[in-house]
Amino acid sequence: MSDQTLESCPLYHSRAILQIGDAVPDFVARTTQGELTFSSLRGHWIMLFAHPADFTPVCTSEFIALARAAPQFQALNCALVGLSVDSLPSHLAWVEAIRERFGVSIPFPIVEDPSMSIARAYGMLDTTAQSSVTVRAVYVIDPEGIVQAVTWYPPTVGRSVKELLRLLKALQQVAQEDVLTPEGWQPGEPVMYPAAQTQDAVAEAGPAWFMPVKPEKKG
Repeated sequence: MSDQTLESCPLYHSRAILQIGDAVPDFVARTTQGELTFSSLRGHWIMLFAHPADFTPVCTSEFIALARAAPQFQALNCALVGLSVDSLPSHLAWVEAIRERFGVSIPFPIVEDPSMSIARAYGMLDTTAQSSVTVRAVYVIDPEGIVQAVTWYPPTVGRSVKELLRLLKALQQVAQEDVLTPEGWQPGEPVMYPAAQTQDAVAEAGPAWFMPVKPEKKG
């Protein structure tokens, strides 16, 4: 693994986590599918997700669900990349155990990070942390390498793959046009315009000026 790019990133030497709008640090690392230069995925949406440890119950359930949903992410031009501080041999053994026990092949790469350099640069671990357990962090990264969403779960609570898919679809929708997505939005449902910002615009929009729903196209 090359830490040169990571060590040049200011976030690597701070306690800050990556935030929405940040450019992601590049890295080169070994994975279950060969060496990966993270910047080689530019042009795709990326979902980088950390898991606390291999061979753990919640992580296994998540990876099985992600593997089964992988074609849906691929159809959305989204690359899945897993990561934990476990070694490559541990990742490989875990992937094979999942295949043998559950009949599920993991189709996306899992990054090894035994030095915790990637986890620290991305804020999955504090730079002073002694524990190697990462939180269940997810970074949704756009094709330009910019963070568009961050979710954190504790090690004890599993993530929802359905919600991760919904989040990705919503992010892609608002990236295409100047609209907002309401609570629980699903593709095909109405979206919203940003609220009016002037007195004249408020008067023209009427009583529901602060919640303008985009009219559906007819025909």
